[in-house]
Amino acid sequence: MHFVTGGAFNGKRAWVKKTYPDACWLSAYENVPMPSLLNDIDKNLLVLEGIEIWLKELSDQNDANQSREIWKHHLEAWGDWEKANTKRQLVVIGTDITKGIVPMEKDNRLWRDVTGWAFQDLAAKAEKVDLIWYGIDQTLKPGGDM
Repeated sequence: MHFVTGGAFNGKRAWVKKTYPDACWLSAYENVPMPSLLNDIDKNLLVLEGIEIWLKELSDQNDANQSREIWKHHLEAWGDWEKANTKRQLVVIGTDITKGIVPMEKDNRLWRDVTGWAFQDLAAKAEKVDLIWYGIDQTLKPGGDM
């Protein structure tokens, strides 16, 4: 699993498209619901984009603990999909919303908190983590043979 993060409009999508030109994409920005199982995916290279949007939906419908449990279930299922075939690779893109001014609204603070925890979980599980700022990548966690 490869986790790619960075600020909004900082070139994550372009960097991933250049790095993984033949990938299949599922994007929250295109109103695709967060997939729980990936069994219907017939490609070996899959990009999940906009996870912060899916986390917003979770935090709008659940408290922090429930959101984290649901997130961990999805993350585990995604990892299982990837591990089921050695040719599979999952790339997950998430915009970092955890920096800057803390939101005044309770719902937005919860979303920010849930997203921060989810990104920590994802970074721990991912073999590789890259931070993209202004189109330039910085590897935070180097992977194996990628």
